[in-house]
Amino acid sequence: MAPAKKISLSEEELVNGLKNQDTIAMEALYSMYSGALLGIISRVVVQTEVAEDVLQETFVKIWNSAGSYDPSKGRLFTWMMNVARNLSIDKLRSKDYKNANKNQDIENNVDFIDEQKKVTFNADTLGLKDLVTNLKPDFKNVLDMVYFKGYTHVEAAEELDIPLGTVKTRVRMAILELRKKFN
Repeated sequence: MAPAKKISLSEEELVNGLKNQDTIAMEALYSMYSGALLGIISRVVVQTEVAEDVLQETFVKIWNSAGSYDPSKGRLFTWMMNVARNLSIDKLRSKDYKNANKNQDIENNVDFIDEQKKVTFNADTLGLKDLVTNLKPDFKNVLDMVYFKGYTHVEAAEELDIPLGTVKTRVRMAILELRKKFN
C-alpha cells in the first residue's frame, strides 16, 4: 500500500475550505496538523487510545465549528490548539473517564500491589499445606496436583487415571472441607 500523498494548503485556503465544508480542506488540515495536535492532547491525556479519540473529536469539532473561527483574533493553528486542549481537559473531567480509571482489572491491581510490596505467595507460610495434609487422601492428592504442582484438571485426571468429573468433584469437595476449617 502506497503512503498517502500529503496535501498542503495555505491557511487562507484551509479556512475558506473548512467554512465551505470542503473535504479536501479537511484532509489537508488533518495531514498538516494531526501530529502537532496529538502532541498537545497527549500532554493532557496520557493514555494513547484516549488521546487518539480526543484527536478525532477535535477534528469533528473543528469541522462543525469552522464558521466560528475568526482570523482577526489569531492564527488557525492557535484556534485548533485551543479546541484540542479544551477537549482534552473536558475528557479528563468527564464522568466516563473518571469511572473508567476507577474500574480496573483486579488482576492488574493485585500484580501491581505484589510488585510494590514485594509480596510473594507461599502456601507453607499460610498453613494451607498443613490443612491440606489433614484432608482425605483422595482430596489431598487432587488439590496437591491442581493447586501446588500446577496441573490442569485434565492433566490431573490423566495422571491419577480417574474421570475428569471425579477430579472436579474432589476439588470442589476439598475446598468445601477447607472452608469449614476457616469458618
